[in-house]
Amino acid sequence: MNRLAPSILSADFSQLGRQVETIETAGADLIHVDVMDGHFVPNISFGAPVMKSLLGRTELPFDVHLMIEHPDDYIREFATDHTEYITVHAEACVHLHRTVQMIRSCGIKAGVALNPATPISVLDCILEDLDMVLIMSVNPGFGGQKFIPCALNKIRSLRQLSQERNPKLAIEVDGGITLDNVREVTESGADIIVAGSSVFGAAEIPQRVGEFQAILKEE
Repeated sequence: MNRLAPSILSADFSQLGRQVETIETAGADLIHVDVMDGHFVPNISFGAPVMKSLLGRTELPFDVHLMIEHPDDYIREFATDHTEYITVHAEACVHLHRTVQMIRSCGIKAGVALNPATPISVLDCILEDLDMVLIMSVNPGFGGQKFIPCALNKIRSLRQLSQERNPKLAIEVDGGITLDNVREVTESGADIIVAGSSVFGAAEIPQRVGEFQAILKEE
């Protein structure tokens, strides 16, 4: 089943709790938490305290995306009873297998993200150990960017590879996804869709969540 993970990076932080409650009521499946350090990517977002402030405001699980250097130093801060995934970037990890095992040791599902120019071959020795792979369809660091079309071939290749080696692997796609291209993304093999400005930038957020879900839940 396809899942929608609105990214709170695009939310109105003066109304963060209320907006998260809104997307939950409207039918979102996950809360995507984009963490940026200003080093690995050219922007700074927020840390674990902001995410943890939502505990008690929502029952939606957290989908944590660490766009940071030295992620091992912060994994345990983001591991909560409501955290379903913690995803790190292959490009940021010196010892990727060790980092994945650290996530798993916290009782959290482990994901690895790949930037647009990073081939899926970097996962060759670790694919069976992963719960999710996040395909970036924009260069990370800013919201509101346009979808990079070559990501579709990457999604298809990864789906085929996962069917052979890790059939339970979830494929998440993040960056520039709109109502106009989300169907093509899921038809290429994506399971989890991250949408930030497309959801929180809408005039009617509940309606936009419903529009995404109407497509994602199609048979």
